[in-house]
Amino acid sequence: MNQPLSPSLLDAARDRYSTHKVLNQALPASGFNAFNGDKVLQSAIAREAPWAASRCQALGAVAGDENVQELARLANRHIPELKTHDRFGNRIDWLEFHPSWHELMSLAWQHEVPNLTWRTQEQNGHFARAVLSYLWNQVEHGTGCPTGMAYAAYAGFEAEPALAVWADKLKGTRYEFSRREVGDKPSVVIGYAMTEKQGGSDLRETQTTARFSHSADYHGATAYWYELTGHKWFCSVPQSDGFFTLAKVDGGVTCFFLPRTLPDGSYNRFFVQRLKDKAGNKSNASSEVEYAGTLAIRVGEEGRGIREILSHSHLTRLDFAIGSAGLMRQALTLALRHTTSRKAFGSSIADRPMMSNVLADMAVEVEAATLMALRVAKATDQIPRCEHEKFLARVATPAAKYFNCSRAPSIANEALQCHGGNGFIEENPMARVYREAPLNSVWEGTANMMCMDVRRAMIKDPRTVDAVFNELKPLAGQDARFDALVRHTERMVRGAIEDEFLARPMTEAVARALQAAELMRYSSQEVVDVFLGTRSPKEVGAWGAHYGTLAMTVSSATAQKIVRRARVSD
Repeated sequence: MNQPLSPSLLDAARDRYSTHKVLNQALPASGFNAFNGDKVLQSAIAREAPWAASRCQALGAVAGDENVQELARLANRHIPELKTHDRFGNRIDWLEFHPSWHELMSLAWQHEVPNLTWRTQEQNGHFARAVLSYLWNQVEHGTGCPTGMAYAAYAGFEAEPALAVWADKLKGTRYEFSRREVGDKPSVVIGYAMTEKQGGSDLRETQTTARFSHSADYHGATAYWYELTGHKWFCSVPQSDGFFTLAKVDGGVTCFFLPRTLPDGSYNRFFVQRLKDKAGNKSNASSEVEYAGTLAIRVGEEGRGIREILSHSHLTRLDFAIGSAGLMRQALTLALRHTTSRKAFGSSIADRPMMSNVLADMAVEVEAATLMALRVAKATDQIPRCEHEKFLARVATPAAKYFNCSRAPSIANEALQCHGGNGFIEENPMARVYREAPLNSVWEGTANMMCMDVRRAMIKDPRTVDAVFNELKPLAGQDARFDALVRHTERMVRGAIEDEFLARPMTEAVARALQAAELMRYSSQEVVDVFLGTRSPKEVGAWGAHYGTLAMTVSSATAQKIVRRARVSD
C-alpha cells in the first residue's frame, strides 16, 4: 500500500518542477526622488534659485513614482489617432489620445514645466524652469515637446499686442483638452508648423503664401488677419490651441500665429492630412497639415518672419539641450538601478571592475552635459542685463544643443548594454529611452545647422569669441590639462572661422571647454580628474571610442566614488 509523501518530500517535488521562480531580477527604477537624489541638481538650485527647491522636490517625486512611470508606458503603447471626420461626416481634424497622455499633460502643467519662467517674479526663472524641464524629461519625452514649445512661444506673444490674451493663458497651470476659444480656456497648448517638404531646415524656401484679409479687434487689440494657402511637412502637436507658422507675403517670409478656434467659436480651416509614423516619440502627435483659406494673425512685420521666429529658437534650443541632458540622466539612473540590484559572478553587476569603468564614464558625461546646459540657462537669465552673458549665450546655446543632443544616443546605447537583453524589451523603460534619444538632434536644427550657427555668430560678431574665452580665463593655470583644452579650442575657433570644414570639431571643442570649466567650478575632484584626464587633448590614449574605456590614469576606486555620487537615493 502506497504511503502519502511527507510535507518535505512534497515541497521537494514542487521545487523540482517549478520553472517560474523569479530570482535575481533587477529592481524597477521607482520609489525615489529624482531631485533629492541628484547631487548635481540640488547644488545647482541651491546656488542659483533656492526659491524653486520645493517645486523641484515635488516634481522629482513625480519622476520616481511607479504610477507615473506606468502612465508613460501606456501613453507610448496607445498612440494618438487622427479623426478627420465625426460620425455624422463633418470634417473635424482632431486627435484622440489615451487618458494617460492627458494625465501626464495635467501633471506637467500643474508643476509649471511649460511656464515657471513667465509666472515667477523671482530671479533666475529660466534656470529654475530648466531644472523642471530636466526632471520632466525623466518622466515622459513626448509630453516634453508641448511643454518646450509653450515655454518658447511666450517670446512671440510678447512681441505682438494682439496676442496678449495668449501670453496670459500660457501662464495657466490647469491643462484642458478641448477646442474652446482661447478666452474661455484656463491654459493653452502651442504648436509650431514651419518645415515644408522642399525646404527642410532652409526656411527661406517656404512656399506657403498669405494675403491680407482684414483687421479686427481681437481680445482688446487690433489683429491683422491673413488668409494662408499651403502645406507643412512637419507640424508638432497638431491638436494644439494655436500655432506659429511661416508664409510668404509678396515673396517675403512672414511670421503668423494661427488659432485653431476663431473668435466666433468656429473652427479654422486647418486640415490634418496624416500623422507621422515616427521611430520614437510615439506618445506625441506630429503631422502634415494643409492650409486653404486658413486665417492667421501676422506677428511682426511682413518679410521679417525668419528673424521673428529666431527670437523663439534660443529658448527651444536651450530646452533641447536641457531635455537631452535629462534623458541622459534617466538612462544613467536606469543603468545604475539595474546593475546595482542584479548580481552576476558573485557580486552586484555594478561592483564588477569593468562595469564600474562603464558607469563612472557615463556619470562623468552626464554631469558634464547637465552643467553645460544649466550654464546656458543661467546666461539666458542674464541676457537683458549683461553683455558677456548675451554674447556667451549666442554661441553656447547652439553648441550645447548640438553636443548634448548628439551625445544622448551614445549614453542610451551604453545604458541599454548595462541591461543586456532586458533593455531591448518594450516593457522596460530603457527601450523607450533608447528610441527617444536621437530625436532632439534633428528637431529645431540638425547637428550641422547648430555648428553653422556657432560659426556664423563668431564671424558676424567677434565679441562672441571673446565671451567664450573670457568665460574660461578665470580657471587658467589651475590644471595643465584644462589649459591644453583651451589652447586646442582657440586653434579650432581660428581654423573654423577660416574654413567651414572645421565647424563641427570647433563646436565640439567649445562645448568640451565649457563643460570642463563648469565641472572645475562645481563638481567633485574625482569627476574633474576623470574628465580632464580623458577628454583633454593633452591626454592622448587615456580614453577610447566607447564608454568604459577609462584607461590607467583612472583607478577602480575613483570609478566607484563617481558611481556612488551618481546614484539616486532609494
